[in-house]
Amino acid sequence: MKKKIITLMLCSAMGITHGLAITAKQVLDKTAATLSNKGGISANFTMSSKQYGNISGSITVKGRKFHASTPVATIWFDGKTQWTYMKKNDEVNVSTPNEAQLQAINPYNFIHLYKSGFSYTMTAQGTGYVLHLTATGAKNGIQEMYITVDKKSYVPSQVKMRQGKAWSTIDISGFTKSNAGDAVFRFNPKDYPQAEIIDLR
Repeated sequence: MKKKIITLMLCSAMGITHGLAITAKQVLDKTAATLSNKGGISANFTMSSKQYGNISGSITVKGRKFHASTPVATIWFDGKTQWTYMKKNDEVNVSTPNEAQLQAINPYNFIHLYKSGFSYTMTAQGTGYVLHLTATGAKNGIQEMYITVDKKSYVPSQVKMRQGKAWSTIDISGFTKSNAGDAVFRFNPKDYPQAEIIDLR
């Protein structure tokens, strides 16, 4: 009898764990679908970290592409190349960022990361879900992430990530669907004729 009870308890525990894992995957999938609006999405963000400091701005995202604007810099990323215009120096740095660098700038980049290289769990807190993503490999640039998602809209309101021992927190607000053309995500030198272009690729 005791063995049957223990077996039932183990099966129940495994079922609950399995259910949570499926639920976490479903929430991530629904969040990714919400953020994958054909014309793109826009939002405001505030980032706080020791590495990057405190930065507020706005961002437009369309698939892998994004355009971010802050008081310090304007960033364009067309899915491969990134242009960063530094307003203080009137210069543009051209680079090919890795996933960790993209996540530090684009709070929505996690939708391209979670399907491979991460395990995840989920807890419910108030009106949201908190998803905990942990890298499965030591070489992953982002070792850990916490993503807070609204239960009804599946819109994320916060992303916390750990690179090495350093944590960064990005709070997101003002989510809207947009209709951005591809030109929005590419730097146009005609708009900055005096800027020095520095190719770091």
